[in-house]
Amino acid sequence: MAIDRRREAAGSGPGRQPPPAEENGSLPPGDAAASAPLGGRAGPGGGGGEIQPLPAPHPAAAGPHPGCSSAAAAPSLLLLDYDGSVLPFLGGLGGGYQKTLVLLTWIPALFIGFSQFSDSFLLDQPNFWCRGAGKGAELAGVTATGRWDAGDVANWTSPPTTPFSTASWGAAGNVSNGSGADGGDTPPLPSPPDKGDNASSCDCHAWDYGIRTGLVQNVVSKWDLVCDNAWKVHIAKFSLLVGLIFGYLITGCIADWVGRRPVLLFSIIFILIFGLTVALSVNVTMFSTLRFFEGFCLAGIILTLYALRIELCPPGKRFMITMVASFVAMAGQFLMPGLAALCRDWQVLQALIICPFLLMLLYWSIFPESLRWLMATQQFEAAKKLILHFTQKNCMNPESDIKGVMPELEKELSRRPKKVCIVKVVGTRNLWKNIVVLCVNSLTGYGIHHCFARSMMGHEVKVPLLENFYADYYTVASIALASCLAMCMVVRFLGRRGGLLLFMILTALASLLQLGLLNLIGKYSQHPDSGMSDSVKDKFSITFSIVGMFASHAVGSLSVFFCAEITPTVIRCGGLGLVLASAGFGMLTAPIIDLHNQKGYFLHHIIFACCTLICIICILLLPESRNQNLPENISNGEHYTRQPLLPHKKGEQPLLLTNAELKDYSGLHDAATAGDGLPENTTANGMKSM
Repeated sequence: MAIDRRREAAGSGPGRQPPPAEENGSLPPGDAAASAPLGGRAGPGGGGGEIQPLPAPHPAAAGPHPGCSSAAAAPSLLLLDYDGSVLPFLGGLGGGYQKTLVLLTWIPALFIGFSQFSDSFLLDQPNFWCRGAGKGAELAGVTATGRWDAGDVANWTSPPTTPFSTASWGAAGNVSNGSGADGGDTPPLPSPPDKGDNASSCDCHAWDYGIRTGLVQNVVSKWDLVCDNAWKVHIAKFSLLVGLIFGYLITGCIADWVGRRPVLLFSIIFILIFGLTVALSVNVTMFSTLRFFEGFCLAGIILTLYALRIELCPPGKRFMITMVASFVAMAGQFLMPGLAALCRDWQVLQALIICPFLLMLLYWSIFPESLRWLMATQQFEAAKKLILHFTQKNCMNPESDIKGVMPELEKELSRRPKKVCIVKVVGTRNLWKNIVVLCVNSLTGYGIHHCFARSMMGHEVKVPLLENFYADYYTVASIALASCLAMCMVVRFLGRRGGLLLFMILTALASLLQLGLLNLIGKYSQHPDSGMSDSVKDKFSITFSIVGMFASHAVGSLSVFFCAEITPTVIRCGGLGLVLASAGFGMLTAPIIDLHNQKGYFLHHIIFACCTLICIICILLLPESRNQNLPENISNGEHYTRQPLLPHKKGEQPLLLTNAELKDYSGLHDAATAGDGLPENTTANGMKSM
């Protein structure tokens, strides 16, 4: 009796037989809806990872679904196999209506790009001097801190909007060097003044500013956020980032529970309210508070559009569709300086950035709920109406339903919805590990990006080209553009996991060489006969920084996309929210370091360099998702486990048999057919018996 009770407690009783998660990625029958009709292995470039197809079990012999108490409670596998049955029935992306919906997810990426890069212009820290002293008078400070520190570093770390959403994000910091409104001809100061000089330089009641971003007035100059008030600039930068972090976490959970469409529409309404109110701020406290809520709503738009874009696409088109959205967001980054020069005032610029979201109010009537999410959560009544809407928009013939999706749907209309929260991941064995690995990768990629940006554009690198705001801005944007283009090629040949591993190795190498080799060069440059000078060190620093920014941008972006593919549909927004929030925490380190006048920067770089080494090992534990169907429920995601990084050679027997081979003994059957050519004392797997 004690043994029977222990078996029942472990889930091995007669009414419950959950198969163990296999290391090779196979899905047992009944656990994954997409297992039977997957259509075989991935293409030759698939990277060796796939979910193995299994023969459909006989109805009388099929066991109960692991997540249900009886076989009658399990929905039809045909309905849960969205990529294998429902999407082909609707024509994939071949239908005109689906193409329209994908286009509608691309257009807002331009508006999102404007919002994400706005801090680079609204909160740029200009040169300043006492009013009435004249423009040629000695500057009170070459940074808005008034403390003559190393300067705020260009930290346009790429936003976690889309994995490839482009380049660097201005919300995390701005370049603040010796270039003023006169074109950057102010020479850098060789050494900071003492405390008394600094106190006297800030002993002024009115200031004039040299703003470099094309604006006549910004937030810093409007409320004189210099000297003793300079810390308020960094708090204003925190506000948008912290709002994004909380928005990703909260709206992700809500979108998995109530749907993507309601969260998208309510986020649009509230970003219009808070975003336009930001332009009417009367002080910096009001500005920072409203920017927090603007970031919160912006996170809801970013997250839901990302999930909708992924869930609309068939397996072979997901990466391409996401990349197009990222390039559209990059267009917003490249157009932002011209928009700022056109507006001239920060309030007009803020209003112009938010007003295009008015067009998205039309999405209430033209953008439907995610059909994939409705099917995965067993909301078959709403799914049936949406399928009929799709067929009507695409002018499809209902008789084209070869696999019988609609008849099966009619049988399941009375089923109650089954929604899942992201906290269910805690009870899984493999899925939570995959999400945690991608969270750490995202945190590391976006966090170390600031280290490379500071090394390239910091005060210690005396490069005339990088002493101009627009040169800084477009240099970082160009590096991000090159990173996105490289991702397209690398992921095509190496897959998601191979590409992520390659870019993480490049990030680690650039970081370690910058920390170690540059210090070695600095020691040798002190010897007159060494042949090395500070200019050599600066050139190496710029080179390693460019490589590091290039690779770390790809790491962060690819981690977000990877998470969207391996997280089940029922909790996809929650999983995306975790990874995007991790990216936000990585970017949050930049204004924190700036707030403390770059104190702890070297330790900051060392910590993230160590994290890159850990991530290289952890990436090997991830599955390969290229050309694979999206997992729809927790069971699918739990058995979506890793494959060998390199595929098996032809004729080579893997060390671990697949689930299908273990159940129907196909491996033994194949060996038995070739038994005539084996010695009598040889077993089916080629090993000699004793």
